[in-house]
Amino acid sequence: MPPAVGGGLAGSELRPRRGRCGSQAPRAVGADAAAETTARSPKRPVPGSRRFEAVGQWALLALVTLMSFATRFHRLDQPPHICSVHSSAPCSSPLPTSLCWSCPGPSRQHCSRLPSSPLVTMGKHLTARILCLIVLPLALYTATYAVHFMVLNKSGPGDGFFSSAFQARLAGNTLHNASIPEHLAYGSVITVKNLRMAIGYLHSHRHLYPEGIGARQQQVTTYLHKDYNNLWIIKKHNTNSDPLDPSLPVEFVRHGDIIRLEHKETSRNLHSHYHEAPLTRKHYQVTGYGINGTGDSNDFWRIEVVNRKFGNRIKVLRSRIRLIHLVTGCVLGSSGKVLPKWGWEQLEVTCTPYLKETLSSVWNVEDHINPKLPNISLDVLQPSFPEIMLESHMVMIRGNNGLKPKENEFTSKPWHWPINYQGLRFSGINDTDFRVYLLGNPVVWWLNLLSIALYLLLGSIIAVAMQRGAQLPAQVEGLSQVLLRGGGQLLFGWMIHYFPFFLMGRILYFHHYFPAMLFSCMLTGVLWDTLLRLCAWSLSSFALARAVHALGILSLLLGIVYSFYLFHPLAYGMVGPLAEDPRSPMAGLRWLESWDF
Repeated sequence: MPPAVGGGLAGSELRPRRGRCGSQAPRAVGADAAAETTARSPKRPVPGSRRFEAVGQWALLALVTLMSFATRFHRLDQPPHICSVHSSAPCSSPLPTSLCWSCPGPSRQHCSRLPSSPLVTMGKHLTARILCLIVLPLALYTATYAVHFMVLNKSGPGDGFFSSAFQARLAGNTLHNASIPEHLAYGSVITVKNLRMAIGYLHSHRHLYPEGIGARQQQVTTYLHKDYNNLWIIKKHNTNSDPLDPSLPVEFVRHGDIIRLEHKETSRNLHSHYHEAPLTRKHYQVTGYGINGTGDSNDFWRIEVVNRKFGNRIKVLRSRIRLIHLVTGCVLGSSGKVLPKWGWEQLEVTCTPYLKETLSSVWNVEDHINPKLPNISLDVLQPSFPEIMLESHMVMIRGNNGLKPKENEFTSKPWHWPINYQGLRFSGINDTDFRVYLLGNPVVWWLNLLSIALYLLLGSIIAVAMQRGAQLPAQVEGLSQVLLRGGGQLLFGWMIHYFPFFLMGRILYFHHYFPAMLFSCMLTGVLWDTLLRLCAWSLSSFALARAVHALGILSLLLGIVYSFYLFHPLAYGMVGPLAEDPRSPMAGLRWLESWDF
C-alpha cells in the first residue's frame, strides 16, 4: 500500500500510548521535571535504524517496480494481433503549488510555516517542487513520446489523419524518401488534402446522394485513408485537350487560374450549385457531375494560394490553396461532420458562402504524378520533433472527440466505473477465441469505494471535533492532520478526474476512469495506514504496536495479490470454456451478472 502522505505521526515512528502503572513514591522536584521532560520528548531513532528504514523503503520500491514490469510484460505476445490501441494526452494532477503535498512527515510543520519563512528559503522550496512536480514529469512524458516516434515509424491505414509533412517521415508511405514534381502543372494526377487535422483527402465514388438530399448526383466526401478514389486530374476549364500530349509544352498551374478537377476513377468533375449541403445548413452541396470530363460551368473553380500574388506557381505540399467556385462564389471545404451510412460514414464536403479563411477550407496538394516534370526530394519537408508531437496530440484530441460506438460495442457510463459494474471486451467472444476482458480487480475497486465512503465519514467527524476545539493527544492530532490534509488532496484529485465525465457528451469507456482510480488507490493507502497507526498507538507495547501495523498492511497486500491471481486470466487472455462452465478458469468468479466474460 502507498505510504501515508506526510509519513504518519510527527515522524514515522509507531509509539504506544503511555499508561499509568499505579501509585508512585514522591520524588524530588528536579526528578519530576526531568521525568516530565523525558515523557514529552519522544526518543529519536538511532542513525542505524534510520538507515535500515531507508534501505527497506528503497528495496520495497525496487520490488514493486520489478513486479510492475513482470506483470505487464508477461505474455505480452498473446494474442498475436492487436486487441486495442488507445492514446491520450497526459492526465493532470492537482496543482503542484499545493506545496505541502509532497512534504515528508517531519517537515510538515516547517512546510506549513513557509509564508513566515525567509523569501529565499521559500523560493528554494518552490523551485524544488516545480522541478520535481512539473519539469521532471513533462521531461519523462516527452521522452516517452520520443521513443514512441522512433519505434512506431512505419506507415499504416491511419496515415491520412496526419499532415503530409508528418507522413513523409513514415517508412512505407508514398511520401517517405519520395521524389515528386515540385510545381503543379495541367494534366497532373493529384490528391488534395484538407489542412484541418483528421479531415483527410478530397474523395469521390460512384454512389449517388440519396433521394431528397440535394441533387441526386455523385457523392463527394473527405476520406481519412489512402485510396484510388482520392485521385483527381487537374485540367483547364475551357479545353478538353490532353495536357500530357508530348507535343504540347508543359503549362504550370498558377495562383488565380480557373481550373476543373476531374475525378480519375469516374471521370466526373468536381461540381457545386445552390442546392443545400446534406448536413450543414446554408452551405451548398458538392457533387461529381458530367460524363467523361464534360459538364457545365458549375464545374469551374478558381485556385488561390493563401498569401501569394497572382501568377505565382503552386508548390506541391507547401502551398496552402483555396478553391473558389466561380458561379456561386463559395469556398470548397469540409464541415468535419460524419455522413450517415448512405455516405459510408465519411466526412461531409460543402461549399461555404462564408469566405473567411479557416483550416477547413484550406487544402494542399500531396501526391503529384506528371511524367513530363522533373522530381525533387521531399526530405526537406520532414517536421521537427516538437512539430510532430504537437500534431499527434491534436489528432488524438480530435479523434477522441469524434469517437462513436461501433456496432455491438459495449460502452459505459461514469456511474458504472467506481463500482466495477461492467468491463470491456478487447478480444474474442466464443469459447474457441482468445479472449481478453478488461475488468478492475474487484478487491481493489470495492476497497477503494469503501475507503472513499469511510474517509468522508471519519474526515467529517475529525473536522467537526477539531473545529469545536476537542483536545486530542498530540500523536492522534498529527495523524488526523495527515488524514485531513493528505487524504483531502487525494480525494480532490479523484473528484476532478472523475466527475467531469458526467458532463461529457462523447462516447465513454471503462478505461477513462483509470486516472481517477489511481487517486482512489492512494487515498486507500493513506486511510488504512493511518487507521492501523491509530490502532497501534492505543496499545501499550511498542513491539505489539509494530506487529499490528505490519500485520494489517500485510493482510491488505495478500488480499490484493490473491484477487489478482484469481482474475489474472481476464488480463492475460484465455481460450476454452466460458465462465458458466465449471471447467473454466473463471468458473464461480462472475460475481456480477453485468460481467460478460
